Amino acid sequence: MNKIVALILAAGKGTRMKSKLPKVLHKVGGVPMVGHVLQAVKEAGTERQIVVTGFGGEAVVSYLAQQAETVVQTEQLGTGHAVLQAESLLPNTTGVLLVTCGDTPLIQASTFRRLLAYHEETQAAATILTTNMPDPTGYGRIIRNADGQVIKIVEQKDGLPEELAVTEVNAGIYCFNLPMLWPLLHTITNHNAQGEYYLTDVISLLVASGAKVGAFAAADYEETMGVNSRIQLAQAEKVLRRRTLQRLMENGVTVIDPDTTYVDAGVRIGPDTVLYPGTVLEGETRIGENCQVGPYVRLTNVHMGNDNHLQFTYAHDCEIGNACEVGPFAHFRPQTVIGNHVKVGNYMEVKNSHIGDGAKLPHLSYIGDSDVGANVNIGCGTITVNFDGRVKHRTVIGEHAFVGCNSNLVAPVNVGAYAFVAAGSTITEDVPPKALSIGRKRQKNIAAWVTEATYKK
Repeated sequence: MNKIVALILAAGKGTRMKSKLPKVLHKVGGVPMVGHVLQAVKEAGTERQIVVTGFGGEAVVSYLAQQAETVVQTEQLGTGHAVLQAESLLPNTTGVLLVTCGDTPLIQASTFRRLLAYHEETQAAATILTTNMPDPTGYGRIIRNADGQVIKIVEQKDGLPEELAVTEVNAGIYCFNLPMLWPLLHTITNHNAQGEYYLTDVISLLVASGAKVGAFAAADYEETMGVNSRIQLAQAEKVLRRRTLQRLMENGVTVIDPDTTYVDAGVRIGPDTVLYPGTVLEGETRIGENCQVGPYVRLTNVHMGNDNHLQFTYAHDCEIGNACEVGPFAHFRPQTVIGNHVKVGNYMEVKNSHIGDGAKLPHLSYIGDSDVGANVNIGCGTITVNFDGRVKHRTVIGEHAFVGCNSNLVAPVNVGAYAFVAAGSTITEDVPPKALSIGRKRQKNIAAWVTEATYKK
C-alpha cells in the first residue's frame, strides 16, 4: 500500500454552536470530536497525521500536544484553501492524502480502511466517501452521469432543484493521490454562493481532465454525520453512547437500562459487572469484574477492582480496591485510595486519604488528608480537622483503632494502633497505641434546675 498521510480539517469556528470553545473541542463520549477522528485515522494505518487549525487554534494545538502535526489556516476561506495550507509540510510527498473533517466523531477506523483499500484497488486519482442520507439537507450532493460515474459534487447553496433531490451525499472525506493534488488546488476559484474555495471543485477538474474519480459508499450514514450545532452534538452523543454500551454488553457487562446509563468511550469494565440506572462513568474510569454500580453513581477517572458494590455515590480521581461496600451518598475526592473489604456508608466524604483494608467508615463523617490503618472503626460524626486556615495537616490512625462517635481529630495528630478514642472527644495530642483517650470536659449535672418558669413563653 502507498504511504498514507491523514489531513484533518479543524479550522472552523462552528458559528451555530454559539460557543467560545472551538467546535472540534466539544466532547462526544467524553472525548473532543477531533480526538475521535485522530484516533480513527491512526488505527486505519496512516503514517502521518496533520491537523489544520484556525479558530481557537491555540486551544486545539494545546489539546493535540504531541499527538499530531498542526498547520494554521489564518483565514477560513473554504475547504480547498484549508487543504492547501498543508502543501508546505508535504512538498515532495508521494502516496495518498486522506482528507477528513474534525467534526465527524462517529467515523470508525474500519470505514477509513475500506475507503483506502477501495482507492488503491480501483487506482483512482481521487475517491470520495459517500453515503445515502434520509435527509440530505446541508450536504453536498453526488452527481453521477448515466453510466454511474461521478462527475461533480454540488453544494447545498449552489444546487439546482433536481440536483438537491439526490440523497447520495458527500461525507467530506476523500483520498487524493499526491503530489497531483497541489496544482489543482492552485487553480480553483471562489466563484460560488459562499465565496469560498471548495475542495469539491478539484473533483470536477479531475473529471474534466479524464482522470478516474471513484466513490465508496459508507453503509451506515450515522458514521458520517457532521456536528454543527448543539442539537447535532446531542445526536452524536446518543449514537456513540449506544455503541459504547453495546460493546460493553457484548463483553459481558449487564446494563439494566441503556437509556439512563451514560458511559464515556474511554471507560473499561470487566465482565459480570452490573450497571444500574442513573450510572455515569466518565474519563479513564476502570471497573473490575463482578461489581454492582448504581443506581445513581457518578465515577470520573476512578480505578476500581472487583466485587465492589456502589450506590448513590460520587467519586473522582481516586482508587477503590476489591470487595468494598460504598454508599448511599458517599463522596470520594481526588487522591483518595480505598483498600479492600472497606465499608463506607451514608453521608461520608473522604479526601486525599488512604483507607486500609477492612476499615469501617459507616456514616456522617469527614476524613480528609488522613492515613487510616487496617480494620479501623470510625464512629458516626467523626471529623478530621485538617486545615488550620493556612496549611492542611495529616491525621494518622493506626490499625485496629476505634474512634468513638462525634470525635474531632485535630491534625497533625496520630492515633496509635489498637487505641480507643472516647465518644465526643476532641483530640489535639497524639494517642499512644492501646491507650484510651478522652478529650472532653467532665459531665456536670445541676439538680432541680428545671422549674415551671422554664416552660413559660
